[in-house]
Amino acid sequence: MSRISCDFHSSALGMATGIEIILPQPDMSTLSRKRIEAGWPVLYLLHGRSDDHTIWQRRTSIERYAMAKNLAVVMPDGGRSFYTDMARGYNYRTFICEELPEIVRSFFRISTAREDTFIAGLSMGGYGAFKIALSLPQNFAAAASLSGVMDITSFMDRELDKREARNIFGEDLIITDTDNDLFHLVDRFISNENAPELMLYQCCGTEDFLYQDNLRFRDHTVLLGLNLLYEEGPGNHEWGYWDKQIEKVIDWLPVK
Repeated sequence: MSRISCDFHSSALGMATGIEIILPQPDMSTLSRKRIEAGWPVLYLLHGRSDDHTIWQRRTSIERYAMAKNLAVVMPDGGRSFYTDMARGYNYRTFICEELPEIVRSFFRISTAREDTFIAGLSMGGYGAFKIALSLPQNFAAAASLSGVMDITSFMDRELDKREARNIFGEDLIITDTDNDLFHLVDRFISNENAPELMLYQCCGTEDFLYQDNLRFRDHTVLLGLNLLYEEGPGNHEWGYWDKQIEKVIDWLPVK
C-alpha cells in the first residue's frame, strides 16, 4: 500500500483543504490488469467532530485492514460541519458529495462504478456517511456508521452549543423532516421504488453515550425493512472500539 497526503484548492469550500489517501500498490503477479485499468474500489472515510482527516491513520490500523482487500481509502477534512452545507460556514456536503470524488478520480486511479464505491465514518462521520448514502444511493453501494450521531435532534439538544448549531443548521434549528434528519431520509429512501439496493452497517458500544439514539435508529430502520446489519457489544466512544469495528466494516464491504 502507499500513503499520500494531498493538498489542493476546493471550489466548493472556497479555500485550500487536504485529504489523506491510502492506495493499493499494483503487483502484476497477483492482480489482473483489468482491475488496475478499471480503478481501485474506494472507501470514503469520515472523521468525528473533534478530529480531522489525519486521525484514522494516527489512531487505527486502517492501512493494514485496507491492504487485505486492495481497497483505496480517502479521508477528507469535514471540519465540525456534520457534513452539511452550513448556514454560516462552508459547503462541506457539496465538497464531499460532488467535488471530492471528481478530484480524487482525476488525481488517482479510482473506480467510477457505484458497486466499487463505499462510505463510512464514526460519530459525526457516521451521521455524515448515512446522510450522504441515503441521499445519494445511486452513488454508493454500502455505508457504515460506527457510534454514529443517528438522532441529530436529540444530539443537538444535549451536546451542541446553540450558536454552533445555528451556524450549521440555520437560525430556526429545524431538523425534523429535512435532509439533515436520518429518520426522514430512511422514510424517503424506502418510499422510492426506483432506489437501488443499499447495504447499511451500524454499530455502537453499549456503554456509549449515543447507544440509546443508535437503538432508536436501528428499530426504525429494521421496521421499514432496510438492508441493515446492526452490531453492538461492550464499548465506549473511543478509538479502541473503533479500531476493531473498522476492520469488521472493511471485511463486510462487498469489494469485488
